[in-house]
Amino acid sequence: MEQPLWQPSAERVAAANLTRFMEAVGRKGHSYAELHRWSIDDRASFWNAVWDFCGVVGEKGGRLLEDGDRMPGARFFPDARLNFAENLLRRRDGSDAIVFWGEDKVRRRLSWEVLVDQVARLAQALAEEGVGVGDRVAGYVPNMPEAVIGMLATASLGATWSSCSPDFGVRGVLDRFGQIEPKVLVMADGYYYNGKAFDLLEKGREVLRELPSVKRTVVFPYTREDAPIEQLPNAVRWADYLGRQKGGSVPFVRVPFNQPLYILYSSGTTGVPKCIVHGAGGTLLQHLKEHRLHADVKPGDRIFYFTTCGWMMWNWLVSGLASDATLLLYDGSPFYPSGNILFDFADAERMTLFGTSAKWIDSCAKAGLEPAKTHSLATVRTMTSTGSPLSPESFDYVYEKVKRDLALASISGGTDIVSCFVLGNPIGPVWRGEIQALGLGMAVEVWREDGSKAATGEKGELVCTKPFPSMPVGFWNDPDGQKYLNAYFARFPGVWCHGDYAAITEHGGMVIYGRSDAVLNPGGVRIGTAEIYRQVEQIPEVLESLVIGQDWNNDVRVVLFVKLREGVALDAALEDRIRRQIRANASPRHVPAKILQVADIPRTKSGKIVELAVRDVVHGRPVKNKEALANPEALDLFKDRPELAT
Repeated sequence: MEQPLWQPSAERVAAANLTRFMEAVGRKGHSYAELHRWSIDDRASFWNAVWDFCGVVGEKGGRLLEDGDRMPGARFFPDARLNFAENLLRRRDGSDAIVFWGEDKVRRRLSWEVLVDQVARLAQALAEEGVGVGDRVAGYVPNMPEAVIGMLATASLGATWSSCSPDFGVRGVLDRFGQIEPKVLVMADGYYYNGKAFDLLEKGREVLRELPSVKRTVVFPYTREDAPIEQLPNAVRWADYLGRQKGGSVPFVRVPFNQPLYILYSSGTTGVPKCIVHGAGGTLLQHLKEHRLHADVKPGDRIFYFTTCGWMMWNWLVSGLASDATLLLYDGSPFYPSGNILFDFADAERMTLFGTSAKWIDSCAKAGLEPAKTHSLATVRTMTSTGSPLSPESFDYVYEKVKRDLALASISGGTDIVSCFVLGNPIGPVWRGEIQALGLGMAVEVWREDGSKAATGEKGELVCTKPFPSMPVGFWNDPDGQKYLNAYFARFPGVWCHGDYAAITEHGGMVIYGRSDAVLNPGGVRIGTAEIYRQVEQIPEVLESLVIGQDWNNDVRVVLFVKLREGVALDAALEDRIRRQIRANASPRHVPAKILQVADIPRTKSGKIVELAVRDVVHGRPVKNKEALANPEALDLFKDRPELAT
């Protein structure tokens, strides 16, 4: 008989936040499935209970949900006013608010009182700069305390924060920030990766040359104290900028529930990335629910996620402050100076929630790491994994080689909702290869192509059939909302179609089999094909290109096909030039694992290249709708390529 890999103890169940929540809403003794059904059948009562249970600071107002059946168009708490940063900065004591490790180069910690003072000073300086409700502040930043301070100061003023990680190239940054026209840019002088220091000022100078909206650039030191920031227009050092202010209280400006808090970005599959706008109230409520009810985060916990500021898991992580938890931030390579650095971090800083990616777990397994033998990990109660599906073998590895008594929560959602559709259940069992639970308040189903509901265990499209608070407020520069509708509601009108290929299990959990669209996902990082094309096709020898994600060793690797000018052959030198172009102008994660030459690129009759069809051919799957192709014979060029077998 099948047995779960892990079952919480009776004591753990009794102490769980979720158990207390069930008691508070009169559902003591109910199953998780029954609680989930209530949370989607009576969403107004559920989200009202989350607000009260989590102690949201703000004015709730009288109405809980208006137009609750419209998707999009529903309005949660339409009369509410709150400030996101105010909810994250409720503590004022001398205990740790943030602990930061920058590989083996930097160690820092900030108390709650220091964090509040720094946020107050930066907020005052930004206000003097003219930043207010609706303005944008952008961060070109490593995952370190200044990024959190920058976001909190921005949010405190009712303004909107948006960030990119420093490994993004100039074009990648401009494709994002160029659309939203930030008033202030916060950036580091450089960053560390794999033991090496990388300068950021030169890239910053090129970005600012094409970003005329920026009136002030605030530079904080990381790799050196005396960086020559004079090369940047209107630049000021962080210490000088904050030092002019008196600190003290933070000027929290309360705003409507849907006031834009964050702008995140789609992967850029079909052009420049879409700018996804997320509201303050929906982000706060959703993250409080996920942290407290699904991840069992409690006051005093010390939570970690291995992420960059270009991934939505950073936004998810920093909301942990709203649960009175300490943030453990790490920036750099997760394997430098040794593969044990994150486990070292967990022990040294008494980590309670260890968040990472499926690719990292797989890499640890392949490296032969056995932290159960080399580390204590006594304080780690929960490990979460996202970015790509966590393989059954990785579940085995965690329980055999990392820690036996551990809630392993594979979670999945996306930048699109700055949160999750499916998550952990701290009072339920963990089954091998399965995500434990559908998110509370999230009407998640799996549908067949014809829009009918799939049977248990049947694969299909992951959809959400009812509105939820963290749906995007909209897309930037999308006045009629058509881009937003096309992105999620074109497939099934009135129903969110997420683009994941999934199945609901007999245990009430989920297995996700990967993306059902053309988004690449190597190592759990979402990559858009258009971002690669824009770089590759600047190479003179390349006429056209097509990129796919190939399933490989429980992950996805990027494979680039190139059609070259007549008489040109793909050699090592050209491959190297292509890779360097992509690395310099997109990011290292965009660099393909394989580059192969082809004589032709298949296209539709309307001229669009067909990535999904090529991906199916490479994986030995039948291609649908060949009649829609102008040159279907070109698909044969991608079949049974021996280079893709190694």
